[in-house]
Formats: sequence, structure tokens, C-alpha cells
Amino acid sequence: MRRPSPLPTPAGASSSRGRDEPIRPRRDDTHDAPSADPSPDGAEPDPQDQDAQETAPIVPLLLPLPVRPETPDDAAPVADPKRPDDAAATADPAAETGPVRMRDVWRAGRARRRALRAEVRRFTVRQRRRRMVWLGVAVSLVLLTVATVGAAYSPLFAVQRIQVVGNQQLGADEVAAALEGQVGTPLAAIDESAVKAALVQFPLVESYTLEARPPHELIVRIVERTPIGVLSSASGYTLVDAAGVALATTPDAPEGHPLLDVTGGTGSRAFEAAGTVMRALPPGLRGQVTAVTASTADDVTLTMGATNTRVVWGSAEESSLKALLLEKIMVTRPPDGVAVYDVSSSEAVVVR
Repeated sequence: MRRPSPLPTPAGASSSRGRDEPIRPRRDDTHDAPSADPSPDGAEPDPQDQDAQETAPIVPLLLPLPVRPETPDDAAPVADPKRPDDAAATADPAAETGPVRMRDVWRAGRARRRALRAEVRRFTVRQRRRRMVWLGVAVSLVLLTVATVGAAYSPLFAVQRIQVVGNQQLGADEVAAALEGQVGTPLAAIDESAVKAALVQFPLVESYTLEARPPHELIVRIVERTPIGVLSSASGYTLVDAAGVALATTPDAPEGHPLLDVTGGTGSRAFEAAGTVMRALPPGLRGQVTAVTASTADDVTLTMGATNTRVVWGSAEESSLKALLLEKIMVTRPPDGVAVYDVSSSEAVVVR
């Protein structure tokens, strides 16, 4: 409530009066107002009484201001009764909603779980991204492996050409014809047992390897057996290697291969020693040998060329060193002027 303004100053009042001096009302302001103390009988007021009233001091009327009591909730906003929204906001929710139902509990629980999941997703976003990257890499590797294996076993990489390398005595066309069954087979699905069964038909094949060259070529690398001489028998002359495998049998002695005279046949230790000596000789010396004799494993003897020069070899031990010493001594002492080369001891070579 506003404080009342002070009463106006009368016109006849002196300006030298103090602030505490009472203010007298103007005559103009009081002539319309009824007398404060009218006579009960309605008679005119006494002029003396009127002069006394004019000279009497006027006490200003001070009305007390209404004071609102202070309460603990003084700072809280007061709801406007004209606004129904404020009344609804300050009303008790329990009074409006009534008793709690199971559906409301279920909805609140679902909202709480949803909020919890959102928080978990927000705090684990980096971990999930890293996991997705690793998962993508793993899936890519699996798909690449599956695609590679599928392509390798598909007709896209089937055998269309067979190439034979390493052969010297065998014909490449013969070997390739024996492996025709592998044409059209994927390179990754080559049947090695079938290839082995086909190459066993060629005695000259000592070992072999298969090499797949995509997209359509199969390479067969062959290591042929090295013949060491010819064995004479009632059926003819049999060409054998160091393991005693018969490579070929002819009625006449083949040229370029020495005649073997070994006690005990191909299964004896003497034959094994003779085969080791022949394999240790360089190709140049092996071609000059015309005969090999051995009664035991320690007395292998070679016959060189048309001069019938004998080479006493002894046992098969240190055959590589003995072959090197023999090659050097034959340069300084040719076979045409020598009857015997004794290399049975690698420490001292005897020439006679």
C-alpha cells in the first residue's frame, strides 16, 4: 500500500517556518468542507470559536502502513489466483494423479533402462568403434580367404598345359602324354598319387617335383637316374644306375657305358662301392672309363680308355677327393704314358 502524500502548504504560510512547524489549512480548502464540530442545533458557529480554530496548530495525520508478516516462504513466488496454471503447478501431484498403477511403474522402469542404455552407449562409443574396425578387418580376411580358395579350386585355374623340364634321355612328349589325365583339373587339386603312378612307368625318373604356374600351366621337373655301367647277362646287356635299377636292356652293349664286373651282383657291397665311385667321377673322367671291377668294397679298379690304363681306387671313402687328385695328375702325366694310377691313399698318389 502506498504512503499518503503530505498535505499542501497553505498560501499564507511564511517561508521562514521550520519543517516541524504545523501547517495550517487554507481558507479556500476549508470553506466547502463542513465544520468539524457543528452545533447540534444547526446554529451558526461562533466567530470567536472560528478564530480560535484558525490559530490552533494543525497536527498532521499519519496513517500507519500495512506491514506484511514475514514468513519462511517469503522469497517464493505467490500464485496468482487469476492464473489457473499456477494453481495447478502448486497443487499436490499425488492429489491429482491418484494411486500409482503397475503400468506407471513399468513405464518408469523402461524409461530408466532406456536412459541407462543411452549413457552406456555414450561412454563406450570409442570401444565400439574399435571393435567394429577389428570386426571389419576379420570379416575382410575371411572373405578374401574364401574367395581365394574358391577361385583356386574353380575351373578358372584348371590345368591346360603340361611342361616337362630336366629330362635328358627321356622324351618330354612321352612324359606329358602320360600326364594327360590331369588336364582340366584345378591346380590346387592335382592328384599327386596319380602323377606318381604315371611317372613310375619311366625307370629313368629318379625323382620329380610339381610346380603350379597360374593360371593354367603345370610344370614337372624331373631328375633322371645316372647310369654307371652295363651288366652282362644271358638276356643281353642291362644298363643300371648306382642303386642297381635296370634302366634298359639291349642285346648289344650300349656305347659310352663301361662294362661292370662286380662280385655278388647289384645287391652286394662291392656293387655299392663301385656305384659310389662312378658317381663321384667328373663327367669328363666318367666318359673315359671302359670297365669297372670290384670283388670287395675295398678293391674297386677302373680301366681308362684305349690305353687300358688302370686306376687303383681302393675303397669308396673320400671318393670326391680321390677324383680331384686323379684329374690333376692326369694333366701332368697323361694316360698314354702311364700304366697305373694308384689313388687308394689320398695322401700319396702313385703313378707307375
